[in-house]
Amino acid sequence: MPGKARGKHQEKRLTAAHLRKPAPGRHADGNGLYLEVDPSGAARWVQRLMVHGRRRDIGVGPLALVKLGEAREAAEANRKLARAGGDPIAAKRARIALAGGTTFKAAALECHDLRKGKWRNEKHRAQWLSSLEAYAFPKIGGMPVHAVSSADVMDVLTPIWTEKAETARRVKHRIGLVLDYARAKGWRETGSPTHELARALPKVPREKRHQPAMPYAEIPAFLSRLAETGASDATKAALEVLILCAARTGEVLGARWAEVDLDKAIWTVLGERMKGGKPHAVPLSPRALALFKARRAAHSGKGDFVFEAKPGKPLSQMTLLMAMRRLKLDFVPHGFRSSFRDFAAERTNAPREVAEAALAHAVGNAVEAAYRRTDLLDKRRKLMATWAAHCAGGGGKVVLLKRDAAVAR
Repeated sequence: MPGKARGKHQEKRLTAAHLRKPAPGRHADGNGLYLEVDPSGAARWVQRLMVHGRRRDIGVGPLALVKLGEAREAAEANRKLARAGGDPIAAKRARIALAGGTTFKAAALECHDLRKGKWRNEKHRAQWLSSLEAYAFPKIGGMPVHAVSSADVMDVLTPIWTEKAETARRVKHRIGLVLDYARAKGWRETGSPTHELARALPKVPREKRHQPAMPYAEIPAFLSRLAETGASDATKAALEVLILCAARTGEVLGARWAEVDLDKAIWTVLGERMKGGKPHAVPLSPRALALFKARRAAHSGKGDFVFEAKPGKPLSQMTLLMAMRRLKLDFVPHGFRSSFRDFAAERTNAPREVAEAALAHAVGNAVEAAYRRTDLLDKRRKLMATWAAHCAGGGGKVVLLKRDAAVAR
């Protein structure tokens, strides 16, 4: 929480650290600017000003779209206008009137362009817009963005709410982002009305879907079959590395040579490519290291990516899945992470912390994480070697180092 104000006009009390996970409530930044956080986590900027002798609250925009510096700039502009005898609220309404020609579709395209750098891959970027093109644009795309109401959003969602529940939830969320963006731009007087729809729409239980995972006992036979297929060497190597390293598909296909230290047998996935946003050091088993070295030899210095379709272009997201489908398998590449986790639990005595660290999962609470000053690399290296031996057909139970106090430090 920000520190207690010492003066009547203390400014800039909030910092970037305060905004990472702000607690529910109202957080003052100074000069009438507040960050309001709902119990759900939704956060918005609000400014309290005296306008023509009356206290007024002015919406500045959602935290997701309006950065701290931008909120301060807007608040300062409102203060100057109010001190000069103007009305920031009336000015905002005038901007909305002037922007009457801005359609929902135009606002969505602009919002998408602003946010596209936040997505880790092209697939998510395309899905964000394609879902709106399929369901929202036909009904509200041509409407002035300031005129889109909760009833209009209901018209979009009702036909798909129960039939395509997960898609409908995503469309609802994306419509909300567009309308919040429009408010931040001054094109709407209010933010998204999607928050009002929670009680109006019927409750649909979320499907608990698990990625189909191959039983770990079947992996040695699968790798033998894979080696005999007509898939490219890059595809075969990428899929085997994914299995041996218990990695996600995007992490493997996006691997660059700059991340790989062949001498130390470590592949360090950059934080920007990890689901948790933190770098992940992967200890390479002898077999995994041999696969990386084979790809290095095949490259002859061409291209940055380890597993390339052609120089400078990595294999596509569907490549590994199609390699499995051609073998008439119902499993998916991501499921091998579950196969690995089951193996670690059932065939080794590896501590839970070690197995979870191998999957780049966070373990324990924030206090425990603060005291754990190691990434358990040596213990993980032994576990990954055990896993690789199993995948090669070695199979037997291998006893690892017992859990000790160092794991929790």
